[in-house]
Amino acid sequence: MEKVMEFFTESKDVIITYGGQLVLAILTLIIGFWIIGKITNVMKKMFEKKGFDETLQPFLIGLLNSLLKIMLIISVMTMVGIEMTSFVAILAAAGLAVGMALSGTLQNFAGGVMLLILKPFKKGDFIEAQGYAGVVDEIQIFVTKLKTLDNRNIYIPNGGLATSSLINFSQEPTRRVDFSFGIGYGDDIDKAKKIIADVIDASGKALADPAPFIAVGELADSSVNLTTRVWVKSPDYWSLFFYMNENVKKEFDKQGVSIPFPQTDVHLFKE
Repeated sequence: MEKVMEFFTESKDVIITYGGQLVLAILTLIIGFWIIGKITNVMKKMFEKKGFDETLQPFLIGLLNSLLKIMLIISVMTMVGIEMTSFVAILAAAGLAVGMALSGTLQNFAGGVMLLILKPFKKGDFIEAQGYAGVVDEIQIFVTKLKTLDNRNIYIPNGGLATSSLINFSQEPTRRVDFSFGIGYGDDIDKAKKIIADVIDASGKALADPAPFIAVGELADSSVNLTTRVWVKSPDYWSLFFYMNENVKKEFDKQGVSIPFPQTDVHLFKE
C-alpha cells in the first residue's frame, strides 16, 4: 500500500510538472494546423488574384504547407521537453535509411523542381508521356495530374517525366495535319487534287502560309495515294482532321472519284 501511495505521489508530481506543457503542446498543435490551413488558403487566393503562373501554384502551396507543418511539429516537440540536439542526432541517424526508403519519392520531388525550372509544359497543354496522353491539369510536389480526353485522371510521377522523353502538342501555335487519300488508277489525278483543295478551302481553318500541299505520294498496289499536308492553328487540329476525312469522301462520291480498297482475284482452272 505504501508503494502504491508513493507511485501516485510521484505520478502527481509528474502530471503537475509536465501536464500543463502537454496540454499547451496539444493546443498549439491544433491551433497551428488551423492557422497553416488559413495561410495556405490566403496564399492560394492571392496567387489567383495576382494572376500567378497556374503551373507553379499547387507546387508552391504544397511545399509551403509541408514546411510549416514540419516547423510546427518541431516547435511542439521542444515545448514538451524533447531536446532538439538529441532529436536532430536521431533524425540524422535515421536519415540515411529513410532516404534510401524514399529514394523514389525524393526523385519525384527533384523531378517536380526540374519541371518547374525547365517548363517543358504548363497547365492546359496537351502532352504525351510515359505511355499516356492528356491535358496537364496540375503539377504537384511529387506527381503531375493529366486529364484525358474522355475525362479520366492520370497521375504520373515527376521523376519519370523529368528524365524521359515527352511530346508537347500545345507548345507551338500551329501544327501540320497529314492525310493520304487513295484514288483508283483509272481516276483523274488532277480532278482529285482539285476536289481535295476545294474541301480544304471550304473548311475555313487551313492556313494560307504555309500553303496546303497535295501531291502523288505513292503508287500503291491498288491505289494512287495523294499525300496531303495542311497547316492549322493548334486548337483546330482535330476539327480539321475529322472534317477533311468526311468531306473528301463525300465529294469523291459526288464527282465519281473512286476510293479503292484491297481486293483479291481468285482464278479457278478446271483440269
